[in-house]
Amino acid sequence: MTTEQDGRTDVGVSTTKKSFEILEALKTEEGLSITEITERTNLSKSTVYRHLATLTDMGYIIETDGGYYIGLGLLEISEKTRNREAGYTAAKRKVFELGQETDERAVFLVEEEYEGVYLHRYGSLSDTMIGKRRPLYSLASGKVILADWDDDEIDRYIEETDLERHTANTITDPDALYEELDQIRDQGYGINNEEYMSGLCGVAVPVYTPDDDLLGGLGLFGPASRFKDKSVRNELVDRLRDKAGEIKVTLAYG
Repeated sequence: MTTEQDGRTDVGVSTTKKSFEILEALKTEEGLSITEITERTNLSKSTVYRHLATLTDMGYIIETDGGYYIGLGLLEISEKTRNREAGYTAAKRKVFELGQETDERAVFLVEEEYEGVYLHRYGSLSDTMIGKRRPLYSLASGKVILADWDDDEIDRYIEETDLERHTANTITDPDALYEELDQIRDQGYGINNEEYMSGLCGVAVPVYTPDDDLLGGLGLFGPASRFKDKSVRNELVDRLRDKAGEIKVTLAYG
């Protein structure tokens, strides 16, 4: 590749990055003016204006009364991602059923780039959590995903992940995490003991395809006072296993 071509490539990458910086700013706080976007992105006002004009033409951003918002054009793209696997659609139904039947918050979590991503969620302000990324090691649904990996993959994960402490109960020691994952393999479910947020506990089970490939983690979470009751937790685990099994059957037989 020539130097001139390299230069064009760099410009293209830089331009794309600036567009996403603007989208990231609006993801955090919508209704921003051009001046406010400029301040949050450290881009020049003329650059922000050009990118906003292009993104608005494409329907990815809309302008109302001088404020800019993420447009519904991105919704079609996100829905494509959420329905990429047939199992993702089946999981969405089961998340809804779990929430309705237990009156608890239900989630379906998948892994991407060593992070947990909420694909489906039922409960208070559920739509605002879709696409949010969380550390696998501090969530019940994340730990059941980790437990499916072999030791080499877990070693790479620990090397590349900062086991940051979120609460007093967060597992930050690699040996303790390995021990926890061994226990999950033995019992078939994972527990979040106030490890990401104080006062919240959770339980989760792995979801597999008919070929026994891991699809994601199916979980329930709620107040620690309720989830620490062993009989309540066991009942919720049974419900989760039933729903995970139903997803597998749906994928196998429709």
